[in-house]
Amino acid sequence: QVQLVESGGGLVQGGGSLRLSCAASGLSFSNYAMAWFRQAPGKEREFVAAISASGTTRYAGSAEGRFTISRDNAKNTVYLQMDSLKPEDTAVYYCAAGVRNVPSKSSYGYWGQGTQVTVSS
Repeated sequence: QVQLVESGGGLVQGGGSLRLSCAASGLSFSNYAMAWFRQAPGKEREFVAAISASGTTRYAGSAEGRFTISRDNAKNTVYLQMDSLKPEDTAVYYCAAGVRNVPSKSSYGYWGQGTQVTVSS
């Protein structure tokens, strides 16, 4: 059974930083692309960042230059380092596993339960 468990969310002031983690189990982690999506209240779930099995990264425009996605295959874990946080980054952040590191939600077959990130102004 595949499980993706996010952690590291919380409340932070604008301009601050957080690092999210997603621990995966039940799948051959090193063979999967991993991604982070987020969903703010009343909005669609949107792409944030992805990393391929080989380590190629891609980012949404809103994340470029502020967020960094990385993976540790030895720990079956993907990370999202978030710097210079803004109130508009407030959302539930979800980890996902799929075949390709693309921005489309439908490309990811496995999802975590999410972790709340709240950025105060």
